[in-house]
Amino acid sequence: MNLIVVSLLVLGLTGLAAALLLYLTAQKFKVEEDPRIDLVQEVLPGANCGGCGFAGCRALAEACVKADSLDGLLCPVGGAAVMQQVGSILGMEAAAADPMIAVVRCNGECKARPRTSEYDGVKSCRVQNSLYVGETACPFGCLSCGDCVEACGFDAIHINPETGLPEVDEDKCVACGKCAKACPRNIIELRKKGPKGRRMVVECVNKDKGAVARKACLNACIGCGKCQKECKFEAITVENNVAYIDFNKCRLCRKCEEACPTGAIHAINFPPRKPATETPAAAQAQPAETKTEAAKVEPQKEEAQA
Repeated sequence: MNLIVVSLLVLGLTGLAAALLLYLTAQKFKVEEDPRIDLVQEVLPGANCGGCGFAGCRALAEACVKADSLDGLLCPVGGAAVMQQVGSILGMEAAAADPMIAVVRCNGECKARPRTSEYDGVKSCRVQNSLYVGETACPFGCLSCGDCVEACGFDAIHINPETGLPEVDEDKCVACGKCAKACPRNIIELRKKGPKGRRMVVECVNKDKGAVARKACLNACIGCGKCQKECKFEAITVENNVAYIDFNKCRLCRKCEEACPTGAIHAINFPPRKPATETPAAAQAQPAETKTEAAKVEPQKEEAQA
C-alpha cells in the first residue's frame, strides 16, 4: 500500500515539475503578437484561397501589420473595399487596385480543333499533359479535363460541353488565381477586368509556326504580326509565333480584332458593332445617278407633249 502511494507521489511530483518547466520555457520564448493582426483578420473574407500570395488570410493579416505600406498587398476576394477597412485599422492608405479576372486564352473549340486520338486514362489535365500531346494535334491548347474547375473554390469556372473549353462566370470570379495555377498548359491568366468588363484578348498560346498552328486549330494565332502593325499604342507584341496584348497599354480600339485573319483576337463584353455607313463616294454617286435618270425622263415628257 505504501509502495503504491509513494509511486503516485513520485509521478505527481514529476508531472508537476515537467509542467512547471514547460511553463517557464514558454514564458521565456513567448513571442508577443500584435493585437491588430486579429482585427485585420476579422475584416478579411476568410476564404484562405491564397490569391493574395500568402498561405491564408492570417498570413496576409500578419503581412499587412508588419508592412510600412499596403502597396502590393491585396485581398482579391474582398477587393478594394476590404483593403480600405484594413487601411483604416492600421492607419494606412490602401492604394486603389484595378479589379482582375481569370481569362481563358484558348479558343480551340471542337469544331476548330478536331480530335486525333482518344484519351482513356485518369481524368486530369496534369496527368494527360505529362503523357502526350492530348486528344488533338495542338500541344498548347486546353485538355478539357477540368483541373481548373476542381481548383476553383467559388464555382466560377465550368467546362462548356459543346466547345470543350472552360468558361469563367464573371459574377463569381474573385481572381484568386487557383485555376491559373492548376492549368498545366498556362492557358488561364489573370488580367484586368477592364472598364465595363471590356477587354481585348488573344485567345491562343500556340507557339508553333503559322502553318503548323493553323493545321492543328483553325482559330490559332499564326504570328503574322498584322495586329501588331495595326496597333498604334504598342500594346501588342508577337513572340514565339504568337501575339499577346498588354492590358496596361491597350486602349480597346478593336482595330487588332479587325486585322486578325484567323479570328484569334476576341473583344469581350463589347456592344455589337454598328452597321457600316455609306461611304462619301457612294453618297456622291447617288445624286449623279438620279440626275441621269431625270435627264432621261425629261425628253420623254417633251415627246409626249409634242
